[in-house]
Amino acid sequence: MEKTDAVAALAALAQDNRLDVFRLLVQAGPEGLSAGAVAEALDLAPNTLTFHFDRLRMAGLATVRREGRSMIYAARFETMNSLVGFLTENCCGGVSCAPAKPSKPARKRSKVPA
Repeated sequence: MEKTDAVAALAALAQDNRLDVFRLLVQAGPEGLSAGAVAEALDLAPNTLTFHFDRLRMAGLATVRREGRSMIYAARFETMNSLVGFLTENCCGGVSCAPAKPSKPARKRSKVPA
C-alpha cells in the first residue's frame, strides 16, 4: 500500500460514525449488509449514511452492489489487510511480533452414561 492510500483510508476511518459503519461491515463478512440494515443497527439517517458510505468507498474500504431494490455494502478486506500491513511492516525491526491467533477453546464433552 502506498502512503497516500494509507492516509486516505485512515482519514476515512477517523470519524465516529464511519468507523462504526466499517466495523459493522467487517463483522458482517464478505456478504455485506443492506444500507437499511446498517442504518437501523447504528441509528443513522439514510442521507447521513450515504455520505459515510461514499467516503469509505472513495478510500477503497467498502464496495457496493445492487440486489433487487437494496444496496448492499461490504468491507474490502484486502484494503483493510493492506492498511494493517502498511502500519506494521517495520514493526519490531522486521521480526514478527504480532500476537498469535488465539486458539479456540476445547469443546466440553458431555459425559455419556455407560
